[in-house]
Amino acid sequence: MKRTHLPLNALRVFDAAARHLSFTRAADELAVTPAAVGQQIRALEDVLGVVLFRRTPKGLELTEEAQAGLEALRTGFLHFEDAVQAMQAGQSSHVYTIAAPREFYAVWLAPRLAAFRAANPEVRFHLLEGEATDFTEANLDLAVRWAEGPGELEGAQLGQAAHCVVGSGEWIAWPGDPQPGGPGSELPLIVGDAGLALASAAAGLGKARVPALLAESWLSLGRLGDAGALEPCRRAYWLVAPLPQWRQKKVRALVAFLTA
Repeated sequence: MKRTHLPLNALRVFDAAARHLSFTRAADELAVTPAAVGQQIRALEDVLGVVLFRRTPKGLELTEEAQAGLEALRTGFLHFEDAVQAMQAGQSSHVYTIAAPREFYAVWLAPRLAAFRAANPEVRFHLLEGEATDFTEANLDLAVRWAEGPGELEGAQLGQAAHCVVGSGEWIAWPGDPQPGGPGSELPLIVGDAGLALASAAAGLGKARVPALLAESWLSLGRLGDAGALEPCRRAYWLVAPLPQWRQKKVRALVAFLTA
């Protein structure tokens, strides 16, 4: 019999009925009706081609065929329980693997991870740089991305979808704002990320249009003297993960903390 065709629910009903030697008490344990137990047992007997119970004046009795497989069945259920506990233990692990842009990690994410770990000393972090890190290859739990939304992933937005201008003078370009002066404009400075754009503007090398959440973090740390008014944009920083990771208890706890 193929594993995919194992009548697991019926076997579970059979185990309960065999322990109680009563369809009624088995039904109470499984929160179903005695009729439903009887249907499952008859269906299992049809699949196996054997009789599992006999009715006698003293009540139900197991047949020899039923007794022959019962010990192995119960051992199998114990293995199932061990497997479930092992999977749950993996999901309740206190190790987080997170990918985030370097500049965002430095001024926004790192202080919050430190606060989370202060409240949960058992937590450990494995940090990777970059927004495009593959979840499967890197075994990620979460990623932070500057994007228009979570796309096909589950996600939670961090802060507003807004940017602001910092600094003065000629425009500074970066991948998130590659043509701030308009198509075809010649720019004296092109940098690799928003953090470098902010640092360049703060040093007086020009002005840059950067994520508002990042500029606000620089302002709060005293690393930036001033910033322009917030301007709505299509992008924001997003915490994202595939649905299986997003459902993990540990991931839900961290997301709740970071978005509180």
